[in-house]
Amino acid sequence: MPYKQLNAPDPIAVAADKAGMGWMSSLIKMGAIAGLSSVILVMLLGQSRVLWCMSHDGLLPQFVNRIHPRFQTPYITTIVTGVVVAFFAAILPIREAGSLVSIGTLLAFTIVSVGVLVLRIREPNLKRPFKAPVIWFTAPMGAISALTLMAGLPGKVWWRLLIWLAIGLVIYFLYSHHRSHLHPGNHVKNTSNQ
Repeated sequence: MPYKQLNAPDPIAVAADKAGMGWMSSLIKMGAIAGLSSVILVMLLGQSRVLWCMSHDGLLPQFVNRIHPRFQTPYITTIVTGVVVAFFAAILPIREAGSLVSIGTLLAFTIVSVGVLVLRIREPNLKRPFKAPVIWFTAPMGAISALTLMAGLPGKVWWRLLIWLAIGLVIYFLYSHHRSHLHPGNHVKNTSNQ
């Protein structure tokens, strides 16, 4: 099959159809749906816990920090994350949504790589349950490889990333910075439900 015909959201399924694989083609499509569903579920669960932790640290309002009395899960952040994701999934084509998820994840990888190196320099004696090996190589290379992948994404995706980043920075400096329990000048008692 000519490779130019594989420029589709589901190239493996297209190739399987073209090869006349019959039931195997359907199995590949079902596997893709199951894989996408599990990734979406894991990302929704992960993001809701990140927001819950941010609220726990004072970076978001305390009402976000509530735990469901029966299921013991951060239900407010789970609902908000689900609604926001569903909204954008409904209005964006899958290729653009995928690009936005990719650039956001790669930016997070870049920040973590740089942050680990900075923390190793600033706090060399900090107790660490796990130490990244050869940090002077792995951290810069992790950041460089993520930035290289980001560079290949379209300009429209970059503009959207910058807009979301600006919104996040505004929220941080207008609300979170002054309320953070981790900020040295803030000694606000954490009244969250745990």
